[in-house]
Amino acid sequence: LQMEKTWDSGEPSQELPANQNYSKSTTTTHPGGHKNTPASPPLNGSRKTKLRFWSGQVKPDRPIGYGAFGVVWSVTDPRDGRKVALKKMPNVFQNLVSCKRVFRELRMLCFFKHDNVLSALDILQPPQIDCFEEIYVITELMQSDLHKVIVSPQPLTTDHIKVFLYQILRGLKYLHSAGILHRDIKPGNLLVNSNCLLKICDFGLARVEEPDPSRHMTQEVVTQYYRAPEVLMGCQHYTSSIDVWSVGCIFAELLGRRILFQAQSPIQQLDLITDLLGTPPLPAMASACEGARVHILRGPHKPPSLSVLYMLSDGATHEAVHLLCRMLVFDPAKRISGSDALSHPYLDEGRLRYHTCMCKCCYSVPSGRVYTRDFEPPADRPFSHNYEQSMHSVWQGKELIHRFITEHQQGKRVPLCINPQSAAFKTFIR
Repeated sequence: LQMEKTWDSGEPSQELPANQNYSKSTTTTHPGGHKNTPASPPLNGSRKTKLRFWSGQVKPDRPIGYGAFGVVWSVTDPRDGRKVALKKMPNVFQNLVSCKRVFRELRMLCFFKHDNVLSALDILQPPQIDCFEEIYVITELMQSDLHKVIVSPQPLTTDHIKVFLYQILRGLKYLHSAGILHRDIKPGNLLVNSNCLLKICDFGLARVEEPDPSRHMTQEVVTQYYRAPEVLMGCQHYTSSIDVWSVGCIFAELLGRRILFQAQSPIQQLDLITDLLGTPPLPAMASACEGARVHILRGPHKPPSLSVLYMLSDGATHEAVHLLCRMLVFDPAKRISGSDALSHPYLDEGRLRYHTCMCKCCYSVPSGRVYTRDFEPPADRPFSHNYEQSMHSVWQGKELIHRFITEHQQGKRVPLCINPQSAAFKTFIR
């Protein structure tokens, strides 16, 4: 496997080592027909300048991402010369909700230990607590994301799709086993390198799964194109199955090189879903709000039209469409889990490719390849969010976060901190 271009990384592509025992599938290219999602803000300030840190100088290469919850720059760590990503989390202490959300994301980034999930390499040293307003996190630098790959002329073979989908589900199984819902799985939040390694990122909307169905959860989650029908219909409580729906939408997008359900509003989104899946039975809408249920029942009865999925591309084989149909199920209780999806025959070749050439859990010796006992390991423990119960004010939150960062750095490498007097600082904070 080889990605022909690195998009905007400026670095040469790397070829995946050949697997002598692997039978490659027929390759098919479908580069056209994809409509872009709303564009990100322009990437300003890419001029090379020096950003001074406490222990050295970092050269910010370029801004590589903007989001609702921060900005990410490509920088060089002065301690070892390694290129890394620096994420700034601004406006942390505007209110208690924001404070809890940022602390949750920060703790998750430090909790994760998985090759297909982005984690924190370091956290920059905070100033005195009275001046503490922003958080800076260093993570591994990835070359691009899956959205950029899909809309590019880069050919996507069946091998590419299987390896990407396998890694997405492998990372998702880890998150769900830790009790974490991502709640914003989309191509732009799946980082990739030219050697096809993939990591799930952006946990700004992630939260711990709520076991009590009487506890209400927000519907302001997941980018609309990838939003599960139960969320679109105002369900007050949902499970990890919303992430599986999102992965199903991405799977179809990889096959067809276009967004599967591209609507202008949540109602239209729901209509497009029922156009494909058919009118759902009443039990599947039991948790929906009255307005959404009435909207569907007042419309004409729609039969399923799942056979159109075979028209996505030549790569939409019987096995591919079978797995896709297990993911895109209207009733979340009947939707396949991320863990069970990994057992589907469609992913056998993706698993073999990943663990033969790409993973860190298996290794080669002169006599052959030594494979790990568990190809898709779960988290070693659930992610705890008990700390949130002690956060009753913004100031308490600030103290907890400041203490967490300070303790996280103890006994580790020489700490780094931002110098606001640097010539690049104003460019960085824009």
